[in-house]
Amino acid sequence: MVAIPSSKAHPARVAVIVPAYGLAVLIAEALQSLQAQTLPDWECIVIDDGSPDDVSGAVAPFLADPRIHFLATDNRGVSGARNRAIREATAPLVALLDGDDLLRPDYLANMVPTMEADPAIRFATCNARIFGAVPQERLCFDHRQGKGVEGQGTLADVLDRSFGVYIGSIFRRADFDAIGGFDESMAMSEDFDLWVRLLQLGGEARYVDRVMCDYRVRASSASSDGKRMLLGNLKVYEKARDTLPPDCPEQALLQRLIARQRDALAFEHAIDWVIGGDRDRGLAALSALHGEQVGGAVWRFAFSLWRLFPGLAPWMLRWRRQAHARGQQGRLLQPLRAR
Repeated sequence: MVAIPSSKAHPARVAVIVPAYGLAVLIAEALQSLQAQTLPDWECIVIDDGSPDDVSGAVAPFLADPRIHFLATDNRGVSGARNRAIREATAPLVALLDGDDLLRPDYLANMVPTMEADPAIRFATCNARIFGAVPQERLCFDHRQGKGVEGQGTLADVLDRSFGVYIGSIFRRADFDAIGGFDESMAMSEDFDLWVRLLQLGGEARYVDRVMCDYRVRASSASSDGKRMLLGNLKVYEKARDTLPPDCPEQALLQRLIARQRDALAFEHAIDWVIGGDRDRGLAALSALHGEQVGGAVWRFAFSLWRLFPGLAPWMLRWRRQAHARGQQGRLLQPLRAR
């Protein structure tokens, strides 16, 4: 039985925004995890932006809870949906919960007081379990966050990913309004763009080192498209370069990050050519790259092997791409740890 507080006696301290496009079969789990929160003073806006499935029918049983509200709009993408829902919210804090993800019961009880206690925090994030279309469950973060004080992140830390941000994060409505919300022109990396622009206001990011969310990877998830992610990240870096003062310390970092993203895109295009049948063009493009993309003994061995047996290149590169897909990368292949 869910305890439902009176909205007058307990005004919402946080608005939880739940985009639900194509998630009719999963949205109930997300909303159940929200109703299980130990902090009850929340409001929720579920938004269906033109979904092809019956999201409204899946949400209907939850509307008996007066804290949960439902909006249906034309499809404008996830950024447009979130912006629309946040405009309808009244709480001073905003938390994001995708309709296929889950919150642990103590999420709001930890994250809301963290934000309320320190006005210098622009947003706060936490650790999460990654599950679903991955070969092994793991944690979002298995290393310290930020290069300075542990658990605190600067703009530079977020830009270079030494401070990682899970989408199930929380921020201030006033700050969101000040930067104009999500950029609806962003097809990918719209959340990364938001974190960067929030930190351009000053202040810091905060990491709460507890596993308080469950992030579901689906085979059809937009975040599974590596090249689109690279393009999205590149756009974020270029926007930051163009909006930050030319003499600020982050500019040199942004130039390096932009160059790295462009190299990574060139690398992916070269692999596309090899796998797609234009092997000579692709291998020539790969051999022309330098640095982290094709450096090291393994790549030297591969190029030597392909000179002798060029027919192996498409197979080996196809395998490499699969092995480096989202949810399978390097140090992230760690067993799920209890915390």
